[in-house]
Amino acid sequence: MRKNKLFVGNLAFSATEPDLEQAFGEFGALEEVKVILDRETGRSRGFAFISFENEDDAEAALTLDGQSLNGRDMRVSIATERPRNNGSRRSEGGFNKGSHGGNRRF
Repeated sequence: MRKNKLFVGNLAFSATEPDLEQAFGEFGALEEVKVILDRETGRSRGFAFISFENEDDAEAALTLDGQSLNGRDMRVSIATERPRNNGSRRSEGGFNKGSHGGNRRF
């Protein structure tokens, strides 16, 4: 697993990718900065991912954990991959299970 990608949580909703580029760019060359947006509203979901060109720079940037950006203390950690979901979210969430709804007989 690559350790050059950081997760930035507790991000101020007003924080932009250029804000993050400025803060994290001081630690080294960045590959990608991505603020995660809500699909429906287009607003920030309050977290982002920052990829550095090398792992040492990413490790150094961990010192930003707990530092304020746009009035909010960020949580910065090495990003870990979530296991992929083989089905839709609905199958895990309890929908589509049993015989609830549909062709009920009374």
